[in-house]
Amino acid sequence: MQLQTAYRGRSAVTQSAAGLAVALAPNLRRDRVSYVGALRHPLRFREAMSALHDVVISDLRFKPKDKKGYEEWKKQEAEFERRIRTEAVTLKRSQLGAEKNKPVPKGLEQRFERCRKKYWDARNKYGSMLLREDPALWRMLMPCDPVITVSPDVLFFECFSADESTYGCLNVERDAFRHETDVALGTTNVDYSWRLYEHFQTIRSYRETRFTIDPMGFEVKTNSEGDGNYREEKIELPQSWLRGFATLQSAMSLPMKRVPVSREGLYSLVAFLKRHKAKASPRAVRFELEPGQPVRIVLEPWNTEIALHDTPYPGPKKETIRVWGRDRLRVLGRLLPVLDRVDVFLLGTGLPAFWVCRMGEMQLTLGLSGWTTNDWTSGGSALDQLVPPVEPSEGVMRDIAAAFRADPTWKLSALATRTKADTATVSAGLNKLALLGQVIHDLPHGVYRWRQVMPVTLSAEVIGPENEETVAARQLTGWKVRVTSESTDANGQRHVAGIVDGRSTAELTLDGDDRIVGGKCGCSYFYTGGLRKGPCRHLQALRNKLLGLGQESVNLDNWFKRFTN
Repeated sequence: MQLQTAYRGRSAVTQSAAGLAVALAPNLRRDRVSYVGALRHPLRFREAMSALHDVVISDLRFKPKDKKGYEEWKKQEAEFERRIRTEAVTLKRSQLGAEKNKPVPKGLEQRFERCRKKYWDARNKYGSMLLREDPALWRMLMPCDPVITVSPDVLFFECFSADESTYGCLNVERDAFRHETDVALGTTNVDYSWRLYEHFQTIRSYRETRFTIDPMGFEVKTNSEGDGNYREEKIELPQSWLRGFATLQSAMSLPMKRVPVSREGLYSLVAFLKRHKAKASPRAVRFELEPGQPVRIVLEPWNTEIALHDTPYPGPKKETIRVWGRDRLRVLGRLLPVLDRVDVFLLGTGLPAFWVCRMGEMQLTLGLSGWTTNDWTSGGSALDQLVPPVEPSEGVMRDIAAAFRADPTWKLSALATRTKADTATVSAGLNKLALLGQVIHDLPHGVYRWRQVMPVTLSAEVIGPENEETVAARQLTGWKVRVTSESTDANGQRHVAGIVDGRSTAELTLDGDDRIVGGKCGCSYFYTGGLRKGPCRHLQALRNKLLGLGQESVNLDNWFKRFTN
């Protein structure tokens, strides 16, 4: 999908007699969004935005090196060195004559090492300068400018990492500003560059810092000839980038276990990972959780334990959860001086995790996929299939849309009361709006917000095809699915077993809202990935049978076409 942006000037941090001014240039191709206010705690904002920058540029994917050029260069260097040595020996022998066995001059090796160090220091310094001065590098690392939303109570910035396995969202409450003016609610892209990040580092607490989403940018109506401050760009957005936002919202809506982590605990975790590198598997972070007892974090393979004595686990039962891709947590090191506490939301072993860092009136949400190579966006994580494939009626969708027009922020329970629909139906409607890029789940505040990630409503063709297992599950209906047992435990969870497609034995656990919280199947898809890549076709078909959903009722493409029309 192609995104057209138009900016008047560049975003910048400027200094005047009154203090610093952070001026962000908004996208003129979108609806008017503006905001002006003075930061009460500029250092928190500086560190939080710097951590968000570290999320954007992080890329931990394995990159195999192409050694063909290196091998050719090594052959040429070996030949060149052999020729130089031969010429040097021949010349020296002719000069020394009878003194050809004369010892090596004293201090020659020390002088060589000093020259060698001087060369490599200069080479590394030059490489760092290229990284800092090359503006094209930023565009390579970033598929699109950051998305910023101005809501009645918060401002929030959203971005993905370069490897699309990490999601960052910085929430800044409106109470963090004073002297607010020129407030226009909405969502837009802002011009962001490597230079702007460097300018952010000049923010200090002893001088006032004003934050501006430039309202003057919307006074430009046409691109006058010769106006160098007005520029247009066309960015080809990858389909995966758009799909990532939809997958994130589904993951945030699932039942999660909240694990409190103190600032000292996060420091111990980040410091250990920075000083040690695992050379063997497993490379997991293991959470040992026991109700009322201190949370214990174990780092594998060293089995180093970090006990959080001041943060007991508030959960109802004892369990162990392991998560991978821990090197991505290093971006949180920048927040330690301004951090109050961290809430970690865990879905389960091998599933995504959300680290909510609370800094007074600011919160940074770090969403990590199951592991680094299993990114949010490429379809490797089909977590949206864990939610029940319920299709809300047209009336419910109209009521939800009317509620967001009246107020852009809603809690799930309040929205269910407003629409007079059950929670499962409203949750399904919100998930479908998230797939359209219209709604975001604000995890730190526990609310849903109206946020249009793109200027136009997305469609199924834009964000990509449905998951293959979901499409295959739709074909397994009627006699192909047979429920053999069904029971409900004391916690209200339903345990179902059945035979699917005549040969696969499937066992399914559903919560009170019919979301898949556990399962077991004998197929190869489940054997290799469990629920980490979403439920297999047999588990989905068994749930469809249990809920009485036919082939048409779970067809998402039909819903997209009907809603967009």
